[in-house]
Amino acid sequence: MSGTFDRHREQRGWYAYDWAASAFSATVLAVFLGPYLTEVARNAADVRGFVHPLGIPVRDGSFFPYAVSLSVLLTVVVLPVVGAIADRNQRKKELLGICAYIGAGATMALYFVRGEAYLLGGALFLIANVAFGAAVVVYNAFLTEIATPDERDSVSSRGWAMGYLGGGLLLAANLALFSARDSLGLSEGHAVRISLLSAGVWWAAWTIVPLRLLRRRRPDRTPASGTSAVRGGFSQLRQTFAEARAYPLTLGFLVAYLIYNDGIQTAISLASVYGSEQLELEQSTLIVAILIVQFVAFGGALLLGRLAGRYGARNVVLVSLVMWTAVVILSMALPARQPAWFFGLATLIGLVLGGSQALSRSMFSQLIPAGKDAEYFSLYEISERGTSWLGPLLFGLVYQFTGSYRSAIVSLVVFFLVGGTLLARVDMRRAIAAAGNQIPRNL
Repeated sequence: MSGTFDRHREQRGWYAYDWAASAFSATVLAVFLGPYLTEVARNAADVRGFVHPLGIPVRDGSFFPYAVSLSVLLTVVVLPVVGAIADRNQRKKELLGICAYIGAGATMALYFVRGEAYLLGGALFLIANVAFGAAVVVYNAFLTEIATPDERDSVSSRGWAMGYLGGGLLLAANLALFSARDSLGLSEGHAVRISLLSAGVWWAAWTIVPLRLLRRRRPDRTPASGTSAVRGGFSQLRQTFAEARAYPLTLGFLVAYLIYNDGIQTAISLASVYGSEQLELEQSTLIVAILIVQFVAFGGALLLGRLAGRYGARNVVLVSLVMWTAVVILSMALPARQPAWFFGLATLIGLVLGGSQALSRSMFSQLIPAGKDAEYFSLYEISERGTSWLGPLLFGLVYQFTGSYRSAIVSLVVFFLVGGTLLARVDMRRAIAAAGNQIPRNL
């Protein structure tokens, strides 16, 4: 009984980190930083519209996308090393805290980015985004420690749900602040900087909860510290890539996930472009739609988690991919200048968004060899980021050749069809057994 109580206590602490860190993804990444940093770069641009970081001419509107791309490249280098160190060191909880507080500190420092300080903003964003990804790897690696195989679908779903709820609440507060800026005597830029600061404070404050409730465990391998941990991390990284080939079913699942998740991420990231350019919707409508997705995804993650307990996670994810296919087909048929239809689509997206991501994470946790959780979750994370350009590329190419955003959005169906087909071919029971793990009751 005591062990069960301790496990549930740790699970509550684990949920709190998703609640904490989602402030960064919702307020900073999804809404405020891109337009603001682009405006700061525009202030610093020359008469031709170029800034010159490190002497390289960059058009002001391209500075933030380039910063995002550079952060992805840095993430690909950093995350596997962080994962290997986490699995070799008994201070995994402390590593989570270090990554989280580096990211939160850099996010809070964005408050001081103003005027023409685009380089400071870009550097702080790089630090925050890489630290965010590193913390996610360590955070995900706790899943196998705090939940039994039969609990992981529901625990992962609750974590995603709490993230959407926490991120949505802070985003709603920041959007209210931004809307009321004139009555509060704030400029537009100052309101944005306060919102960025609030995301860092929220992230830092709520991270205290998992650091208090998660407990330290001994690693399966010899603990290391300092430079030996870093050297061991690089060494173990090479072994991980070599050993992963011995688990073809695990890799098969990972490939399927990368394909269908690329479709999900592209649909989310380009929904605002589609809404504004094709459907001619106002910015206020797009903001309301973002909030609808955040809050509906809270309930959707919990619902799909419960369904997974009855029908199996893979079956529920396959159904969710059918629903994603319906989403992009329906979006192609939406009438222009009709916000109600767009809000209905946002509700459907929220319903399947959190659950499809949460259950994918719990399924992957079942396919990881014991003692290598952080290493494999680093592969999970960097593979996702490393292929995230495929969906936008297809979207852009289709638009370029057809001139139609409707054709571009429906082209994303291919990711759900191919990814779903590959997922259906993965024998989860054999894959879990091959990794040496206990097979849960419901698959």
